[in-house]
Amino acid sequence: MPRRQLRVTATADAPLRIALRDLRTELDVPGEFPADVLAEAERAAAAPRLPEPAHDATDIPLFTVDPPTSVDLDQAMHLSRRDGGGFRVRYAIADVAAYVAPGGPLDAEAHRRVTTLYFPDGKVPLHPAALSEGAASLLPGQSCPAVLWTIDLDADGRTVATDVRRALVRSRAKLDYEGVQRAIDDGTAEEPVALLRDIGKLRERQEADRGGISLNVPEQEIVQRNGTYELAFRAPLPADGWNAQISLLTGMAAAELMIASGAGILRTLPSAPDGAVGRLRRTAKALHIDWPHHVPYAQLVRSLDPREPNHAAFLQECTTLLRGAGYTAFSGGQVPALTTHAAVAAPYTHCTAPLRRLVDRYASELALAACADAPPPEWVLAALDELPKEMADGTRRGNTVERECVDVVEAALLKERVGEIFDAVVVDVRERDPAVGTVQVAEPAVVARIEGGPAALPLGERVRARLTQADPGTAKVQFAPA
Repeated sequence: MPRRQLRVTATADAPLRIALRDLRTELDVPGEFPADVLAEAERAAAAPRLPEPAHDATDIPLFTVDPPTSVDLDQAMHLSRRDGGGFRVRYAIADVAAYVAPGGPLDAEAHRRVTTLYFPDGKVPLHPAALSEGAASLLPGQSCPAVLWTIDLDADGRTVATDVRRALVRSRAKLDYEGVQRAIDDGTAEEPVALLRDIGKLRERQEADRGGISLNVPEQEIVQRNGTYELAFRAPLPADGWNAQISLLTGMAAAELMIASGAGILRTLPSAPDGAVGRLRRTAKALHIDWPHHVPYAQLVRSLDPREPNHAAFLQECTTLLRGAGYTAFSGGQVPALTTHAAVAAPYTHCTAPLRRLVDRYASELALAACADAPPPEWVLAALDELPKEMADGTRRGNTVERECVDVVEAALLKERVGEIFDAVVVDVRERDPAVGTVQVAEPAVVARIEGGPAALPLGERVRARLTQADPGTAKVQFAPA
């Protein structure tokens, strides 16, 4: 979908900031780090705990791929070809456990925060900046402890060997998605970067073969530029998907190690409930999308173009099948009945973002222990019972922050335009009341509720929509058919 941007005016900026401040209070968002937490972070940054002897992997020319402004860099990679065919993926993950002592103030604060929260005017980090943007971040040019994965693939992209160990690493370059995509497309990328496309495509094929899906849904972004805010729709680049496949590969490898060892924490998602796919078939028909009965759902999703309004609307509806994901912990060899994530179509765990997500620190420890055929640390086992609930609560708060922030910015952008008529596409219709639904406005990039018309809304069709409400104080934007 084309990127749409609109500058927030000076008149919108003041109520926006007030609304964001009120949102922080309403959601009980953590404030500044306590003094003892900051002090521990500073001490840990100066003297991380390293195994003796530390495995020195600083000769591996790792690189990171992140948004250009990111400084909390969790992952760095190096990709190469193997003698005799196939590929080697080396994936370094920030070793947060080298800095956070179990049971200390820093650990307790991380369990209170659970995840990094992102607001338009700043983020609320999981760890103090001395760690998340400094010593523990895989910034180029600095040596730091990491959990280093080495995953060998055959010529078709299937995993044939896995190793994970603690190591000292040094990233050489900080790359961004658009730069990587451009270099690969024009043929100027060096082989370790160019292989991201080759391995990514092979892994996407493996995903398709096992029935997994990666929804290419356009993302609504809040962009800060020159002291103001804009809203944009961003259709993910192919490089986004290839990079995500490396993370998925590692999460799947970690899950397999955990299951084999009998102790772990998995990211699980049951299959879609009865009737959910049937409802999507009815939606596809309403959106004029051809879905032959012999074509599997995952295959259909891969054939869609998110730049087409009816395809984008259907992809958004597909996210309903991904609801219900959670974390499942186990130990003592008691492997749970459900070990798979329905969208991944395989066992999977979160282990590649420990600077921004609490559970990943524990997942790394469990994978390290499993690979070494050793019992997990006691502090890890002691936390497993409560960790799924902590993560569920933290994930819920993060999703609420993201949704409410977008609503607040939309309301601030449109506050002075109540009564105007906009071109829009109906992207959702309520089943029980088809006169109520959701529209995606072309200019600016807004998704909001529509109701008040006398007839059923035409799903997937273009409509003219009159803005009837835009209040940053309540984060409410609403349209009516014009």
